[in-house]
Amino acid sequence: MRTKRCVRVCARSVLLVVLTVTALLAPPPHLLLATGAVTGVDAQIPAVGRAWPVGARPPLLRGWDPPPTPYARGHRGVDLAAAPGTPVRAVAPGRVAFAGRVAGKGVVSVALADTGDPPLRTTYEPVRASVREGDEVSAGEVIGTVEPTGSHCTSPCLHWGLLSGETYLNPLLLLPPWLLNDGPSRLLPVLGVPLPS
Repeated sequence: MRTKRCVRVCARSVLLVVLTVTALLAPPPHLLLATGAVTGVDAQIPAVGRAWPVGARPPLLRGWDPPPTPYARGHRGVDLAAAPGTPVRAVAPGRVAFAGRVAGKGVVSVALADTGDPPLRTTYEPVRASVREGDEVSAGEVIGTVEPTGSHCTSPCLHWGLLSGETYLNPLLLLPPWLLNDGPSRLLPVLGVPLPS
């Protein structure tokens, strides 16, 4: 009888450990919808990001939805909730490739350091730039603020994009897993097992 109880407790413990490890290694469910399919090009994106462009973990309003052809409908980036005036930060070190207005919107583009030739470029809009073309920026450095107008979102947001040459990629792939997770890892208690004395 005691052996059967021990087997049940051990089986539950092993199952709990497996489920916990699986949950910790899997991306959060809200990012599964945001990341879209991983292509061969996406798989080569280095996780050089060290900061979110806005906030510590901003709500994702609209995810990555790559168009099937270059001129088809889709979403060539991600939309992050951000109130007007929110500081916008460079996600990784690089050089400002563009800071100005495009179709009435403030846009900042940063060519990321050590990401190949041509380098990967991040884009941020609508942004009132505090940097100029040619400026070197570090990860987390403020490059501007979210403008009150010019957003395509239904609520205030920052559109964050990533380009390799002329090909749009998923910018979330720049961020390492520890930045994407919803919080620190936690150990769960093993139920039915007495604490060591």
